[in-house]
Amino acid sequence: MLAVRNLEVVYNDVVLVLGGISMEIPEGAIVALLGANGAGKTTLLRAISGLLDHHEGEITKGSVTLDGAPINGLTPAKIVGRGIKQVLEGRRIFIELTVEENLRVGAYTDSRRAAQNLDRVYGLFPVLRERRRGVAGYLSGGEQQMLAMGRALMSNPRYLLLDEPSLGLAPLLVQQIRELIEEINRQGTAVLLVEQNATMALSVAEHGYVLETGKVVMDAPARELLADSDIREFYLGLGAEGAAKSFRDVKHYKRRKRWLS
Repeated sequence: MLAVRNLEVVYNDVVLVLGGISMEIPEGAIVALLGANGAGKTTLLRAISGLLDHHEGEITKGSVTLDGAPINGLTPAKIVGRGIKQVLEGRRIFIELTVEENLRVGAYTDSRRAAQNLDRVYGLFPVLRERRRGVAGYLSGGEQQMLAMGRALMSNPRYLLLDEPSLGLAPLLVQQIRELIEEINRQGTAVLLVEQNATMALSVAEHGYVLETGKVVMDAPARELLADSDIREFYLGLGAEGAAKSFRDVKHYKRRKRWLS
């Protein structure tokens, strides 16, 4: 179990970004984390993966634990060694290296099983096998996202943290990413999925959390969140009858979310 307990994060000793968040990612589960830009989703992932120091951030209260043992305070390399890998928003691949060189970089904590893990990645992403000798910078956006995910899987993580994997992708590619997340999970990897595409995220997740201004405001099984009227209106763009709302309706909408009332 990967768990966050009463977590507070401050940037530059001044800005409180997370204000007492608690959540759980069970072994082998898919958990969705929803929220608007600036809600604190990426900060939460950085706190779990140990990347806060690189952004002038600090955990000032609470803990992150793996199987009951605290991991906050460990270096990112040690957290990776414990079986937690993050795929950053924007892919962040090495554009001048080949596809296979990018993948082998991801195996540095599990080099003894690099060949086995490489076969697994090529099985999940056949297009990467086809282009393994090509320069990564020439891949399409969807292929680069697959490469970033494949690189993370090269150490065979127990938990995969995905930050906006569908960002900027066409609908057909979003569906492919969705199916890949499901297959990765079927192979035994738990996933924490951060997404603004709430429909996609909740369609694959077992449980979901909604983050607003650094606090969890809803926490329920994914199917309940999909049926919730506030989630449907504010995150899925659907009216009370299930019809899509126009941009004008959204722009001038006045009703407050129930959790802010």
